[in-house]
This record gives sequence, C-alpha cells and structure tokens, in this order.
Amino acid sequence: MTVEAATPGAPALQRVALGVSYDGRAYNGWQSQADGNTVQDQLETALQSFATGPKPSTLCAGRTDAGVHGLMQVVHFDTPITRDPLSWVRGTNRYLPRDIAIQWAHFVPREFHARASALTRRYAYILYAGRVRPTIDRARVGWIHHSVDVDAMRAAASCLTGTHDFSSFRASQCQSHTPIKTLEPIRLKTRGAYVRLDFEANAFLHHMIRNIVGCLVDIGIGRQQPEWLNEVLAARSRSAASPTFSADGLFFLGPRYPEAFGLPTHCDPFDGLPL
Repeated sequence: MTVEAATPGAPALQRVALGVSYDGRAYNGWQSQADGNTVQDQLETALQSFATGPKPSTLCAGRTDAGVHGLMQVVHFDTPITRDPLSWVRGTNRYLPRDIAIQWAHFVPREFHARASALTRRYAYILYAGRVRPTIDRARVGWIHHSVDVDAMRAAASCLTGTHDFSSFRASQCQSHTPIKTLEPIRLKTRGAYVRLDFEANAFLHHMIRNIVGCLVDIGIGRQQPEWLNEVLAARSRSAASPTFSADGLFFLGPRYPEAFGLPTHCDPFDGLPL
C-alpha cells in the first residue's frame, strides 16, 4: 500500500496491524469486489463506521478464496484517527458480522507491511475420510467417502519439500510473478477419520494447497502411487495433476513475522489436540 506524505499541519498517520479471524462460507473470498460480499469489504466498512472517517484501505498477509477460513489473517492500514489498541478491537467488532472478528490490534512502525514483511505463511487442511457426509463439520472439512492410506500420502508429500517450480499446482488465474516457492515439510496427523495436513511456505500460488491436496487424496485412496507425485512436480504443467480439491477444510493459520515487530503468534484452535 502506498502512503502519501502528510501535508503540513495534517494529523500524523499511525500504522495499525490487526489480526482477523473469519468463517469464509458466506463470502466471495478476501479481496474486495464490486458486490461488496468479501471479508475485506466487511472489515473496511466496519473500520469506517467505528472511526467515523474516510474508509481505510487495508492490505492483508495472504488473500484467501471463497469458502476458505482465516484464523489469523493479518492486515495493516494507516489512519490519522487516535484510538488505543483495545478500542480498535472492540469498537470495530461492534460493526462486523458475527462470522468475522478482530482478535488483536497493534501499532507497528511504518516499515511494517502485512504481506512483504511476512517470512512464511501457514495453512491447515482438515480432511474427513468417512462413508457418510459430515453435518456439524460441514464446510469446515474436506470430505472424501473413502478411507485413505496416510503413510502413502506422507511418503508422496516428501518430494515437495524444498524450493521447486510448482507450476503443476498453479491455477491458470494465478498472479504470482514466479511459480518457484519454498515449501517446508508437509505434516500429516490423524484422529479417527480425520486427517490434518499442515503447510508452511514463503508464499503460495493460487490454489496451490488445494491442488496438492487433490493429488495426495488420489494417492491416499490408491488411485495413484506415491512416486507419481514426483512426475507431477517435474511436469510443471497443471494438466499433470489432480483436480482442485474443495475449499472446505482449508484454514489460513497466519503469517510469521520477524520477532522485532512484536506481533502475536498464529491462532490455531487445533493446538494441543491430536489434529
């Protein structure tokens, strides 16, 4: 976000960082759209209502697609309005719908940038491998009505660790300047019929995680062998991979920043549980 220098006599601009959580089911993703039905639109409208000034322009750590949930989306904006951090939280939450809530607010230096300052970004995908469709977990888990071989999925996922050209897992509408990303080891945990997959990378391509999950599910149900994923990665072609898996079950856990900024760590409601 470009910030213009303050004119003489104008109030100084304060940069504020917010941690935002949301249930993505009702929205057309994060990024603002003409119909206003996005998380960013809801947040900026609420900030304007609370601060009673011009609508602030927010910039996020990582855009999420329609149906994807955010547990610790981080945004920043610049404002001449003076409020203490707790007021930004409670005051803005008053104007937000019940499926979006600010978790914290911090004043940050002007060099902080929600996207560019992030060292890595983290996601979790919750897969439900059960014969009967989920009810209470509907839209919060990706459903496959087959059991899966998690060991085969884990073995296949190991080939993706490191710095690679991930073109095979890139959506055609992806706007990233490069398909080369650095991915940490994918971690898989199980609890009954649930499988949790954890992803962390310096950045992700559009639909990259859902396309990887689609491939791992095909391996888990025996449709493909683990070594097939090496072939998919080497092909550097979207046509070589499985179809994009459901957005249900995908959670943005948040970015990691240098400790010097003093921002809270990610919010993960699954911490301490087998998943």
